[in-house]
Amino acid sequence: MRGLSPRRTRLNRAPLFLAFAFLALVAPLSTIAQQPQEDDDEVVRINTDLVVINVTVLDAQGKYVHGLRRSDFKVFEDGREQPAELISTFSVEETPFAATILLDTSGSMENRMSLARSAAIRFLDGLRTDDVAAVYKFDAKIEKVQDFSPGRDLADVAFGLRARGMTALNDAIVLASKDISERPEKRRAIIVLSDGMDTFSKASSDKALHQALAAQATIYTVDMSAQSGPNARGQQNVAVLKNFATKSGGRFISTPGGQALREAFAGIVEELRNQYTIGYRPTNRTRDGKWRAIEVKLSRPELSARTRKGYRAPR
Repeated sequence: MRGLSPRRTRLNRAPLFLAFAFLALVAPLSTIAQQPQEDDDEVVRINTDLVVINVTVLDAQGKYVHGLRRSDFKVFEDGREQPAELISTFSVEETPFAATILLDTSGSMENRMSLARSAAIRFLDGLRTDDVAAVYKFDAKIEKVQDFSPGRDLADVAFGLRARGMTALNDAIVLASKDISERPEKRRAIIVLSDGMDTFSKASSDKALHQALAAQATIYTVDMSAQSGPNARGQQNVAVLKNFATKSGGRFISTPGGQALREAFAGIVEELRNQYTIGYRPTNRTRDGKWRAIEVKLSRPELSARTRKGYRAPR
C-alpha cells in the first residue's frame, strides 16, 4: 500500500475484502484436490522394483534348515506365483546383516534398564566381522547412542541411561527404519526392547510397521513389561509388539528375565545368521501404493518358511 493516500486506501478496502473472502473459499478446495490418498510425509520410500525378503526355514523340531537351493522356494505375491526368472538374488547364511537395537528408556522401564542393557550386550557379542549394529534409546525423544559399526562393545554412554518420561516407540521404529534403509546390507533387522506402551509418538503403529517393511527390515520385539498378571492394558501392549514381529517376519519374545533374556538375544543373532535372502522383481509393476501380500512356499512340505507378510508398492 506504499504511496497511496489514506483516502485511496479506504476506498480499496471493499474490493480487497472481497478478494480475501474469495481466496478463503477456494483455498480449502485447492488443498483437498492436491492432498494425496495417504500421508505424503513417508520417510522411507521404495525407489526400486526389487523386493527383498529374508526367509527363516525351520523343520518340524524347530531347527534351522540349511542347504536349500533357489529351486526349493516359490514366492507368491497376492496369490500369484512369481516366475523363477524374476528372482535375481538368492543368498544363504553367510550374508552379513545390519541391525538396530531400540532400548526403551521411558519411565515405565525404570526397574528393567540394567536387564535391557545386558541383553543388548549379549546381542553385540554375537556379531561377526562383517555384521554391523547401531543402538538407539527412546523415551519422549529418540537418540542414537551408537552408530552402525562392527564393534562388540556397548558405548559407555549407554551405561549412564536412566528411565524417565513418555514413550515414543512408533517414532523410534520410523527413525530406525529410515537409517537402516540407507545401509548396503540386504539383511536388516530392528530389535525392540520395550513394554509396548506408546504414549508420545506422532506416528501410528501401522505407519511404523509400513516404514520398516519399506526399509525391508525384520522386526524382533522383546516384551519387557513387568510380570504383574494379565490386564487389558498389558494385553494391548503385547498385541502391538506381536503385530510388529509377525507382519515383518520376525519373532516376539515374551517377558523373559535374566539368563532367558540373554539367550533370547543370542537366538536372534543365530536366526539372522541362518536365513535365506531372496530378491525378486514382481510381475505387478503398477506403482499404486497398494498393499501386496507375500507368501513363500517350499518344495518340502515338512518344512516351514517365515518371512514378512507383504509390502506397500511404490508410487
